[in-house]
Amino acid sequence: MPPRLRSALSAALLALTCLFVPFGALAAWAAYELTDTGRYVTTMAPLAADPSVREAVAVTVGDDILRAAGQHLDVRPVPDSVRPFLRDVVRSFTQTEAFRLAWDTGNQVTHDAVLRALRDEDDGTTAVRPVTVDFAPVTDQVKRQLARDHVPLAARIPVQHTAVSVLPAGRLVSLRKGFHVLEVAGFWLPLAAVGCAAAGIALAVHRRRAVVATALGTALGGALLALALAVGRGLTLADLPADVPHPAAGAVYDALTSTLRTVSWLLLGLGLTVALTTWLIRYLDMRRPARRRPAAAPAPTATAAPAHPPAPAEEPTRARV
Repeated sequence: MPPRLRSALSAALLALTCLFVPFGALAAWAAYELTDTGRYVTTMAPLAADPSVREAVAVTVGDDILRAAGQHLDVRPVPDSVRPFLRDVVRSFTQTEAFRLAWDTGNQVTHDAVLRALRDEDDGTTAVRPVTVDFAPVTDQVKRQLARDHVPLAARIPVQHTAVSVLPAGRLVSLRKGFHVLEVAGFWLPLAAVGCAAAGIALAVHRRRAVVATALGTALGGALLALALAVGRGLTLADLPADVPHPAAGAVYDALTSTLRTVSWLLLGLGLTVALTTWLIRYLDMRRPARRRPAAAPAPTATAAPAHPPAPAEEPTRARV
């Protein structure tokens, strides 16, 4: 194969490698990290001790209990002085082991419901239904805590099994298609990145330069992935409704993307390390002095004079007359 063609093919394969690296990491994270219920619950478990999440739970659950009490106990309007008291009670409840158990259970139930909906292969004969979750067990635990604290009328707080929508039906069809694409891409994109890198380096005329280019492209992909996560965090929080607590949402976003952030920094560090190591080895090879070979003895020439010149020939004796 001509060197120019080899260089062109190598450059194209290495460019594909640098493109596949960040997208492959993103697809693998979505396909294997977010779709595993056990990993998801483990990732979300530390948020039960996050102050912003506790405050959001205290405000949301406290207001829901107050609203339900006003509707079913015919106490309208409910005095505003009760609201801070209920929030303090729920805030105290978030520091108990029962809340951590309810938090893990709620996340597991929600994740299972969403995952079943995304993996459901609909043949088009049935209508797409929204994904709903029942959080009545959490309200029941709060009710029991209020009763143990001797809160008036706590025992009469209703525990309704209300279906809370966590995924609208209108978005389920598009999300289901995207989820199937991610499952396929999460497996093939990393393999394609490795294959293109190996083929591009093997075809390169100057393989050390190809290794450096691949390493720098990998580092660039990791940096772009970290930047995309930071930009995505800002855009996600900006698109949230006004009634959603932004600090709690930011804590959830950071927890979900913690593995992906670690992968992006690993790609950046690994790429820079390989590039620097390869360049340093090449620099040392160029600076290393060439080994001196011993001088060869001169070959004898064909016209060399003999060591002892030949004796002169004797003149013939003339006969006497």
